[in-house]
Amino acid sequence: MAEKTHTLSIDGMTCGCCSGRVKNALNATPGVLQALISHETNSGIVITDASISTEELLAVVAGTGFDVRA
Repeated sequence: MAEKTHTLSIDGMTCGCCSGRVKNALNATPGVLQALISHETNSGIVITDASISTEELLAVVAGTGFDVRA
């Protein structure tokens, strides 16, 4: 299955715990292969297989309490 790379802008993260919460939620999502999240740049790069959409990733991040857009 082909891999996809998604770039996300995530607002509201202020510390490593914030980015860790987002990273853990994404890594627990089926189809996510790797999540690289930075509170310093308010961004994330998520590598997935083809089974998950950007919209699904946005919903996961929003569920952690942060504003997110692709």
